[in-house]
Amino acid sequence: MFLETTADFMEVVNWSRAQFAMTAIYHFLFVPLTLGLSFLCAFMHTQYYRTGEEFWKRTTKFWMKVFAINFAIGIATGIILEFEFGTNWSNYSFFVGDIFGAPLAIEGILAFFLEATFVAVMFFGWDRVSKGFHLTSTWMTAVGANLSALWILVANAWMQHPVGMTFNVETARNEMYSFWEVLLSPVAINKFCHTVLSGFVLGAVFVIGVSAWFMLKKREERFARQSIKIAAIFGIVSSILLITTGDKSSRLIAEFQPMKLAAAEGLYDGGENADMVIIGVFKPADRIEPGEDPFRFGIRIPGLLSILSFHDRNAYVAGINDLINGDEEHDLMPASEKIERGRVAIAELGRYRQAIKDNDSSTAEEVVQKFSPDTPEGREFLTEYFKYFGYGYLQSPDDLKLNVPLLFYSYRLMVGCGMWFVLLFLLVLYALYRKKGSLPFPKWLQYAMLWSIPLAYLAGQAGWIVAEVGRQPWTIQDLLPTVAAVSRIDAGSVKVTFFLFVILFTTLLIAEVMIMTRQIKIGPKNDE
Repeated sequence: MFLETTADFMEVVNWSRAQFAMTAIYHFLFVPLTLGLSFLCAFMHTQYYRTGEEFWKRTTKFWMKVFAINFAIGIATGIILEFEFGTNWSNYSFFVGDIFGAPLAIEGILAFFLEATFVAVMFFGWDRVSKGFHLTSTWMTAVGANLSALWILVANAWMQHPVGMTFNVETARNEMYSFWEVLLSPVAINKFCHTVLSGFVLGAVFVIGVSAWFMLKKREERFARQSIKIAAIFGIVSSILLITTGDKSSRLIAEFQPMKLAAAEGLYDGGENADMVIIGVFKPADRIEPGEDPFRFGIRIPGLLSILSFHDRNAYVAGINDLINGDEEHDLMPASEKIERGRVAIAELGRYRQAIKDNDSSTAEEVVQKFSPDTPEGREFLTEYFKYFGYGYLQSPDDLKLNVPLLFYSYRLMVGCGMWFVLLFLLVLYALYRKKGSLPFPKWLQYAMLWSIPLAYLAGQAGWIVAEVGRQPWTIQDLLPTVAAVSRIDAGSVKVTFFLFVILFTTLLIAEVMIMTRQIKIGPKNDE
């Protein structure tokens, strides 16, 4: 029997979602800078190792301090995120814990201990260990920080595109049959590369912006110039690679999450040679009817959406209405039919439980055979019915509809900022390498460098809005909706912890900004 939702239970669902979203937003204010700045510190430390020049030691130490502040505060939010899977999302943890728990465990055992081992040597090993081992520790800290991201992103990518698993009807849980399929999924590999590269870009923008502040204050000119040079080269290379992974993301989303693509593009009615709206303003309407233009104003490029999604101008791109109502010509099943098939799968699972309770072995064996991929009957049932298991928990096709304006504007904010960063890095490199005086940057460019820092954080948050809001109503795409994943707990408890976490994380964020700002104002120092 499908899940009956009540107002009280939906309050738990909504507050649990809000709490997890809030925690993730705060956590990702710290993570990307750690990813990018760790490698920038390693590059600068390598320069010190090569030259033995005191200047590079001062420069490396300064950026290491900034990294340390961000690294330390970022750990707290990440730990709380993992605890929330057990407190707020226990049904989810029960249903797929055998799969989802594996990369999280590896992240804790391998990557975190790798970071913890070498980070102390990186910070305190100056003149205590050999220069070679100290440099190795800095590089291993950077590798460890990014390995942590790998396992977290593998887990997240699996939620976007679940692979490498089979459903065990006897335990009512999904079980992993191929770790390598989970790890090497094209969605996982691309998500890791795209997210890490976005962190590299943010780290580069951050270093350039802080260095521009020193230039505006007419302090530490050589330090600022050399920091900008390394960050700009690192940033432009990362940006170019980021564009390639973004292109791959579009094609993967078109293949595995067409509703997310349609919502992010404001596409209600699909078709071949689909246009892409570069800039648009939505009509203030709750429902867009088939054939109705959802935009008050829009600048379109004909065929671009088909090209980006499938590398084929004539490719068909499904719209929101097509995915809800179905399109027989393009083999799109109506959402209502998916819901009915999902309820059949849920009913069969309920029939198995009742058979076990009644000690009816013949019925239990019959149901087991239906869920078995080793029999023709099982393969047919899994393909025709269990594939839509998660839809059976939805109340109506309207549950599949997304916040289209939020996704549309967030996607364009992310892409627009990314384009600006490419231009910024090119302008900075041009100014650096032209032979006109010792101060290569005009004032307007220095201010642009400084005020690009908040844009980098906005771009990262916008990207995660597209990724996670675009996945709704699913915790696991097409397999488990949020209404079936949440814990049966009191809504008041979730509300209390939500506001406690808001206060705690806001305090941590303010503390980080104050401490980091203080260290930046002090600037690089000579060793006493």
